[in-house]
Amino acid sequence: MRPHLALIEDEPDFALMCRSYLERAGFVVTWAMDARAGKSVLYEGGVDLAVLDLGLPDGSGLELLRALRSTSRLPVIVVSGRAAEADRVAGLEIGADDYLVKPFSQRELVARIHAVLRRSQPPDAATVLQVGSLRVDTAARQASGGEVHLVLRPKEYALLEMLAAAPGRVFSAAQVLERIWGSSWQQPATVVEHVYRLRGKLADLPPPAPRITTVRGYGYRLDP
Repeated sequence: MRPHLALIEDEPDFALMCRSYLERAGFVVTWAMDARAGKSVLYEGGVDLAVLDLGLPDGSGLELLRALRSTSRLPVIVVSGRAAEADRVAGLEIGADDYLVKPFSQRELVARIHAVLRRSQPPDAATVLQVGSLRVDTAARQASGGEVHLVLRPKEYALLEMLAAAPGRVFSAAQVLERIWGSSWQQPATVVEHVYRLRGKLADLPPPAPRITTVRGYGYRLDP
């Protein structure tokens, strides 16, 4: 799955340039133009890293970062035109993982994002997800249950890993499309088709086999 970034930036030209470059670099990007929209994106979940400008029209980026740090360790890179040492120290002390002063190259931003994402991964992170009899090996990108090995297409595997990483959590069709296909412009029928095929394959697993539940009006979840 492509990493999902929240870009919280109020300058449209700069934000559109960043989003375009980051998407070409392989990220899914959700853009928020102010602190209120940024908070909504961050607390909705599913974001792997935030790129946060300090000068927002409806509040301080530092206050948004402080509020986020009270409940979350989500990686955050601050981007700002404020180059003074006091501003950089304040951002880092509140909890930013990196601080990048404008103007900067897009290549440097991508490199900083990759570095922060690498540092944010637990050193002993589990590579196997277990839900009922389902076993998903994220390193080998394989799924099985008992002696049954599931034959999955790349998007089917990505969808199954996404669901298995958060059993019981409901994902909307739009969230699935953004995380797996990198775009919300695909038809929701694409998700329906992949869910249908995955259900058939999960049915071949020995009990207790997990099942994909449709939550009407909301989306899909994997139940043990």
